[in-house]
Amino acid sequence: MKIAIIGTGYVGLVTGTCFAEVGHDVICVDNDKSKVEMLQGGGIPIYEPGLEEMVKKNVEAGRLRFTDSTNEGVEASDVVFIAVPTPPQPDGSVDLSFIEKVAREIAGAMTSYKIIVDKSTVPVKTGDKVAETIKRYCQAKVEFDVVSNPEFLREGFAVDDLMNPDRVVVGVMSQRPVVAMKEIYEPFKAPIIVTDINSAELIKHAANSFLALKISYINAISAICEASGANVTEVANGIGMDERIGRRFLNASLGFGGSCFPKDLSAFIAISDELGYDFALLKEVQRINADQMSRFVRKITDTLWVLKEKKIGVLGLAFKQNTDDTRMSPAVELCNRLAAEGAELRVHDPKAMEKARPLLPEGITYVDDMNDVAEGCDALVIATEWPIFTELDLEKARKSMSAPIMFDGRNLFDPQEMEKLGWTYKSIGR
Repeated sequence: MKIAIIGTGYVGLVTGTCFAEVGHDVICVDNDKSKVEMLQGGGIPIYEPGLEEMVKKNVEAGRLRFTDSTNEGVEASDVVFIAVPTPPQPDGSVDLSFIEKVAREIAGAMTSYKIIVDKSTVPVKTGDKVAETIKRYCQAKVEFDVVSNPEFLREGFAVDDLMNPDRVVVGVMSQRPVVAMKEIYEPFKAPIIVTDINSAELIKHAANSFLALKISYINAISAICEASGANVTEVANGIGMDERIGRRFLNASLGFGGSCFPKDLSAFIAISDELGYDFALLKEVQRINADQMSRFVRKITDTLWVLKEKKIGVLGLAFKQNTDDTRMSPAVELCNRLAAEGAELRVHDPKAMEKARPLLPEGITYVDDMNDVAEGCDALVIATEWPIFTELDLEKARKSMSAPIMFDGRNLFDPQEMEKLGWTYKSIGR
């Protein structure tokens, strides 16, 4: 298939590259010329395991190319995917200006039948608006179809998620584009669910909101565990073995963050309000998530008492492991809260330090080696669940600190083992 991808962020770049990997002819469009040049040269602007090698491979094979011209992308393709940002607005609703702009550009470039696929996460009924926009601004008055094809990619695991999806959702207004969409996804060997377009758009927000709910549920349980002397990990294992519940997304932590869950949760609440339904359950999910961070900060202040001029080492800045994305990162929020209290921070992240710099105050010390972060510190904090942090030289860290205190916001270490090693160890729900 000849495919265009408009937008080369996480979703667009991974989608286009994986489509090329299975044999499709893909042209990716981005209005940033410097990014286009970088990508065409085989480089990538984000860290995502396995992606850079796959981009280089498919560019060299001629199946993947990049341009800053929407016209070129539309002319070269039969199916056009929209994968541009849909950032949150102050009231929680979604800014659809990028979607509208791209829809107009596609309309202006169309001279024959095209399938326009909305890959971006958008509110229900956006497909109707995209169709209206294209019909209004297409001078050639050619036929087209608009499809919703929501993405379910996890940053840090995006390549594997797209190459091995558990399902593909295709929302349509007519049956005409179904054959082409099935042909695109046939190499991925996943169940294809064909729905009406409104249902497809709702599936993405409903799925992410449910996962956010699951995280907030176990975080609420962690508060009960701390108050009762129970162990949240053992509770999560016990309830997670019920096949109706499942163990995934039941890890107590600082709370969820990143560019998807907070945004999609707020958007779904705003969508529901607009449709006349008060989704109070999801508002409580937001409250629990915010409170989880506050509880963790209180845990630090209750132990250290005064944070002013205290040296605190922080391991992790990305919002999760295996990514350099710091957007709405709980780790960054934690650092800002500690710094606001006057703490002096020494921080390390395997991939995200450069992207975190603009989001953090001046005066923070960035440390290249995780084993040097604790030097001279009054406490050490685990803020992101990078697996490599479990290999921390605990003896070196303990000896280099003024007091061997660790606050583990990701429950990476065993409490009993840490106490045996001489640490004052405080985790979440244990």
